[in-house]
Amino acid sequence: MSIYQHFRPEEREFIDQVENWRSYVENNYAPKLTDFLDPREQKVLSVIIGEHHEVKFAFFGGHDQAERKRALLYPEYYEANKEDFNLSLLEVNYPKKFVTIEHPHVLGSLMSLGLNRNKFGDIFVVDGEIQFIVAGEVEDYVRIQLESIGKAKISLIGVSFDKIIFKEEHWTEMTTTVSSLRLDTLIAAIYNFSREKAKTYITQGLVKVNFTLIENVAFICEEGDVFSVRGEGRATVNSIEGKTKKDKWRIVVGKLK
Repeated sequence: MSIYQHFRPEEREFIDQVENWRSYVENNYAPKLTDFLDPREQKVLSVIIGEHHEVKFAFFGGHDQAERKRALLYPEYYEANKEDFNLSLLEVNYPKKFVTIEHPHVLGSLMSLGLNRNKFGDIFVVDGEIQFIVAGEVEDYVRIQLESIGKAKISLIGVSFDKIIFKEEHWTEMTTTVSSLRLDTLIAAIYNFSREKAKTYITQGLVKVNFTLIENVAFICEEGDVFSVRGEGRATVNSIEGKTKKDKWRIVVGKLK
């Protein structure tokens, strides 16, 4: 059976990349560090590499609740540590009294540098304080090139990870049943919308699945998918428990408070 059958067609390129990383570790008997992966990519990698006992893997994103993490693939003999993940934490210095900067402003400015999103980890904006995690190999470039966020002139300061400012996230968990695993059905159930309202949100481009805009109401969701509905927060399918006697799917959902 092909490995591709376990995943979505659009994930084929990433699956091939994971297989290449695995082959590198096997052939060179040396560790391989990836860029930052989102939660769905982490899950795909876990499933693929988990089947190969001669290659181990670990994730780290700078703190225990990191959403975006780098993966380290390594041979059995290797002992991984946090330094192997080559992460840097940068703090933004800007005139807080006169300017308001929010998460989208930071992300937009980082993307304008010509680097891929996968070179950046989590972004923190807490009570006017701003920090973000970056791959160590591009830290110097980012510090030189990023001179403003929005209209605000800024400077960047490297800080140690024990000074990270993230707020602990609080997730609630609930079990529900749905008639199908279509995106509109799940969004309606998770956010307590009508089916029509869920469809409207999706078709208007207000819904992301695994950080990608999805406008197909019939998109089939899977365990581990992360949802973001503009103005309504994030949620995830923690597990799909199977079907009930009434032929409905029983799912366990996590929702960010």
